Amino acid sequence: MSTDAIVLLKEDHKEMRRLFKAFQDAEEGPASQRQKLVGQIIEALTVHTYLENEVMYPEVRRLLPDLEDDILESYEEHHVADVLCAELAAMDAAHEHFNAKTTVLIENVTHHVEEEEEEWFPKVREALGRKQLQEIGEKMIALRADAPRTPSDPKAIKKAIDAVTA
Repeated sequence: MSTDAIVLLKEDHKEMRRLFKAFQDAEEGPASQRQKLVGQIIEALTVHTYLENEVMYPEVRRLLPDLEDDILESYEEHHVADVLCAELAAMDAAHEHFNAKTTVLIENVTHHVEEEEEEWFPKVREALGRKQLQEIGEKMIALRADAPRTPSDPKAIKKAIDAVTA
Protein backbone atom coordinates (compact mmCIF):
# COMPACT_ATOMS: atom_id res chain seq x y z
CA MET A 1 0.00 0.00 0.00
CA SER A 2 1.28 3.44 -0.94
CA THR A 3 1.92 6.08 1.69
CA ASP A 4 1.74 8.88 -0.90
CA ALA A 5 -0.83 11.39 0.40
CA ILE A 6 -2.34 12.01 -3.02
CA VAL A 7 -2.68 8.29 -3.74
CA LEU A 8 -4.40 7.82 -0.37
CA LEU A 9 -6.81 10.69 -0.97
CA LYS A 10 -7.62 9.42 -4.47
CA GLU A 11 -8.44 6.01 -2.96
CA ASP A 12 -10.89 7.75 -0.63
CA HIS A 13 -12.36 9.59 -3.62
CA LYS A 14 -12.79 6.29 -5.46
CA GLU A 15 -14.67 4.82 -2.49
CA MET A 16 -16.90 7.89 -2.27
CA ARG A 17 -17.75 7.63 -5.98
CA ARG A 18 -18.69 3.99 -5.42
CA LEU A 19 -20.96 4.93 -2.50
CA PHE A 20 -22.50 7.81 -4.47
CA LYS A 21 -23.34 5.47 -7.35
CA ALA A 22 -24.81 2.92 -4.95
CA PHE A 23 -27.05 5.63 -3.48
CA GLN A 24 -28.11 6.85 -6.92
CA ASP A 25 -28.94 3.26 -7.92
CA ALA A 26 -31.02 2.87 -4.74
CA GLU A 27 -32.74 6.25 -4.87
CA GLU A 28 -36.14 4.72 -5.56
CA GLY A 29 -35.51 1.75 -3.27
CA PRO A 30 -36.41 1.14 0.35
CA ALA A 31 -35.73 3.94 2.83
CA SER A 32 -33.71 1.54 5.00
CA GLN A 33 -31.27 0.88 2.15
CA ARG A 34 -30.87 4.61 1.42
CA GLN A 35 -30.39 5.32 5.14
CA LYS A 36 -27.64 2.71 5.34
CA LEU A 37 -25.85 4.03 2.23
CA VAL A 38 -26.02 7.62 3.42
CA GLY A 39 -24.60 6.50 6.76
CA GLN A 40 -21.66 4.99 4.89
CA ILE A 41 -21.24 8.16 2.80
CA ILE A 42 -21.28 10.31 5.95
CA GLU A 43 -18.68 8.13 7.64
CA ALA A 44 -16.39 8.13 4.59
CA LEU A 45 -16.69 11.89 4.17
CA THR A 46 -16.20 12.62 7.87
CA VAL A 47 -12.97 10.62 7.98
CA HIS A 48 -11.73 12.02 4.67
CA THR A 49 -12.38 15.68 5.41
CA TYR A 50 -10.85 15.26 8.86
CA LEU A 51 -7.60 13.90 7.38
CA GLU A 52 -7.45 16.62 4.76
CA ASN A 53 -8.23 19.42 7.22
CA GLU A 54 -5.92 18.15 9.95
CA VAL A 55 -2.95 17.00 7.85
CA MET A 56 -2.99 17.62 4.10
CA TYR A 57 -4.26 21.19 3.95
CA PRO A 58 -2.12 22.61 6.78
CA GLU A 59 1.01 20.93 5.38
CA VAL A 60 0.38 22.14 1.84
CA ARG A 61 -0.53 25.59 3.12
CA ARG A 62 2.76 25.75 5.03
CA LEU A 63 4.91 24.34 2.23
CA LEU A 64 3.20 25.96 -0.78
CA PRO A 65 1.88 29.42 0.14
CA ASP A 66 0.98 30.05 -3.52
CA LEU A 67 -1.88 27.56 -3.10
CA GLU A 68 -3.44 29.51 -0.22
CA ASP A 69 -6.59 30.44 -2.17
CA ASP A 70 -7.14 26.82 -3.28
CA ILE A 71 -6.81 25.61 0.30
CA LEU A 72 -9.20 28.22 1.67
CA GLU A 73 -11.76 27.27 -0.98
CA SER A 74 -11.33 23.60 -0.06
CA TYR A 75 -11.94 24.37 3.62
CA GLU A 76 -15.19 26.11 2.65
CA GLU A 77 -16.25 23.23 0.42
CA HIS A 78 -15.63 20.87 3.34
CA HIS A 79 -17.73 23.12 5.54
CA VAL A 80 -20.68 22.81 3.14
CA ALA A 81 -20.26 19.02 3.12
CA ASP A 82 -20.03 18.98 6.93
CA VAL A 83 -23.29 20.89 7.28
CA LEU A 84 -25.10 18.60 4.84
CA CYS A 85 -23.67 15.50 6.55
CA ALA A 86 -24.82 16.73 9.96
CA GLU A 87 -28.31 17.40 8.62
CA LEU A 88 -28.50 14.03 6.87
CA ALA A 89 -27.24 12.20 9.96
CA ALA A 90 -30.21 13.58 11.88
CA MET A 91 -32.73 12.96 9.10
CA ASP A 92 -34.82 9.90 8.39
CA ALA A 93 -34.53 8.54 4.85
CA ALA A 94 -38.33 8.69 4.54
CA HIS A 95 -38.22 12.50 4.86
CA GLU A 96 -39.22 14.23 1.62
CA HIS A 97 -35.93 16.19 1.51
CA PHE A 98 -33.62 13.23 2.17
CA ASN A 99 -32.92 12.29 -1.46
CA ALA A 100 -32.63 15.90 -2.58
CA LYS A 101 -30.24 16.79 0.25
CA THR A 102 -28.14 13.70 -0.50
CA THR A 103 -28.05 14.65 -4.18
CA VAL A 104 -26.81 18.14 -3.31
CA LEU A 105 -24.13 16.59 -1.08
CA ILE A 106 -23.05 14.25 -3.88
CA GLU A 107 -22.92 17.10 -6.43
CA ASN A 108 -20.88 19.33 -4.11
CA VAL A 109 -18.42 16.62 -3.16
CA THR A 110 -18.07 15.48 -6.78
CA HIS A 111 -17.21 19.04 -7.81
CA HIS A 112 -14.68 19.29 -4.97
CA VAL A 113 -13.07 15.95 -5.87
CA GLU A 114 -12.79 16.91 -9.54
CA GLU A 115 -11.12 20.23 -8.65
CA GLU A 116 -8.67 18.47 -6.36
CA GLU A 117 -7.78 15.72 -8.80
CA GLU A 118 -7.63 17.84 -11.97
CA GLU A 119 -6.21 21.12 -10.68
CA TRP A 120 -4.89 20.97 -7.15
CA PHE A 121 -3.21 17.56 -6.85
CA PRO A 122 -1.03 18.02 -9.98
CA LYS A 123 0.30 21.33 -8.59
CA VAL A 124 0.99 19.73 -5.21
CA ARG A 125 2.68 16.67 -6.71
CA GLU A 126 4.91 18.80 -8.93
CA ALA A 127 5.95 21.12 -6.10
CA LEU A 128 6.42 18.62 -3.26
CA GLY A 129 7.65 15.43 -4.82
CA ARG A 130 7.47 11.84 -3.61
CA LYS A 131 9.29 12.04 -0.27
CA GLN A 132 7.24 14.90 1.18
CA LEU A 133 3.98 13.37 -0.08
CA GLN A 134 4.93 10.08 1.58
CA GLU A 135 5.63 11.87 4.86
CA ILE A 136 2.25 13.62 4.71
CA GLY A 137 0.59 10.31 3.81
CA GLU A 138 2.21 8.59 6.79
CA LYS A 139 0.76 11.26 9.08
CA MET A 140 -2.69 10.71 7.53
CA ILE A 141 -2.42 6.92 7.96
CA ALA A 142 -1.45 7.36 11.62
CA LEU A 143 -4.42 9.67 12.23
CA ARG A 144 -7.04 7.61 10.32
CA ALA A 145 -7.74 5.09 13.08
CA ASP A 146 -8.68 7.85 15.51
CA ALA A 147 -10.50 10.02 12.97
CA PRO A 148 -14.13 10.85 13.73
CA ARG A 149 -16.74 8.72 11.97
CA THR A 150 -19.83 10.88 12.56
CA PRO A 151 -20.48 14.62 12.26
CA SER A 152 -21.49 14.73 15.93
CA ASP A 153 -18.11 13.43 17.15
CA PRO A 154 -16.39 16.25 19.09
CA LYS A 155 -13.29 15.95 16.86
CA ALA A 156 -15.45 16.40 13.76
CA ILE A 157 -17.16 19.44 15.26
CA LYS A 158 -13.81 20.98 16.23
CA LYS A 159 -12.44 20.25 12.74
CA ALA A 160 -15.44 21.97 11.16
CA ILE A 161 -15.11 25.04 13.38
CA ASP A 162 -11.34 25.28 12.94
CA ALA A 163 -11.68 25.03 9.16
CA VAL A 164 -13.91 28.09 8.86
CA THR A 165 -12.13 30.19 11.48
CA ALA A 166 -8.56 29.45 10.38
